[in-house]
Amino acid sequence: MESQAWVKVALDILECSQKDLALKLGVSPSQITKWKSDEYMSFEMEQKFRRITGITSYYPSFVLASGSVESAEKWAAAIESLASLAYDSCETGYSTWPLQDEIPLLSLNTFQVLESMGVAIPSSLPDEINAIIDEDCDDDEFEKALALYYFRIILSIFRSLNDVFGFYAAYISELIEETESDLFEVGANVEACLMSLAATKIVVSNDEAPKFRDFRYNVLRDYEEWLQKIKAHTIAAGRPLRAEILDLIDGKHDELGVDAEKESLGLNNSRLHPDIYMNELLVGMRAIHQVLPAIVEKLGISEDELSFDPSSLVRN
Repeated sequence: MESQAWVKVALDILECSQKDLALKLGVSPSQITKWKSDEYMSFEMEQKFRRITGITSYYPSFVLASGSVESAEKWAAAIESLASLAYDSCETGYSTWPLQDEIPLLSLNTFQVLESMGVAIPSSLPDEINAIIDEDCDDDEFEKALALYYFRIILSIFRSLNDVFGFYAAYISELIEETESDLFEVGANVEACLMSLAATKIVVSNDEAPKFRDFRYNVLRDYEEWLQKIKAHTIAAGRPLRAEILDLIDGKHDELGVDAEKESLGLNNSRLHPDIYMNELLVGMRAIHQVLPAIVEKLGISEDELSFDPSSLVRN
């Protein structure tokens, strides 16, 4: 919910009291208080906030994190430039569409991931941001800008996302699309949090991202739960797994990218994950155990005649 952020950003931009803000919006002061507690805000009221603040497209929480509307515009342009750079370098064979999300949403998601990692956004715009935005910038100036940790981290996350998303698109997305409705929410969570998962696979120092360890633990824990559910449902339904989908959690992002590229090139057409074969064996064994007593009884075979030495089945 962005209700709380709308109130805060409006009070900051308009430099007015809560009572004055209520008058501008045509609501009661108590309604402003409710929004400050993040109570639901209608689309129509959100548009009123946009009109009085001049925030035409960005999310208010992104503007707050940026420091101002002008800074938000610069940061969004830098994020768009880095996303485009990462997108163009993708080699998985799959289009990383999250990097082509609408810029306000991509900017918000990026800042939310950085905040969760503990990455500090500078309170004032760095001069180097212009080198990130300018397509005609000198290469040396661009590399100098990328030396700043926040730009480097953003680009690293986006490049990792190429590989993570490629593996997801190659091996997991179809399992979610074909499965029962009770996994729709799980599937939505898996897809929505891929940028966070990609961020767990980059290299950062504790000084740059002091909350990284906790962030990584929480993200991987969630994905362990989600993917185990998807895997269990898929195997139970007898659908094929062409890869170990839990590799999405443990695998390095570049390894995931290679696996995705193999799938996109059709190099895995005959590959099925061993869990599928094991499940077929277990189902067959259970069926035998169910019908065997009836067969034995019908044939009049005694327990002594049925007994055998298990060691005789072992091939030397």
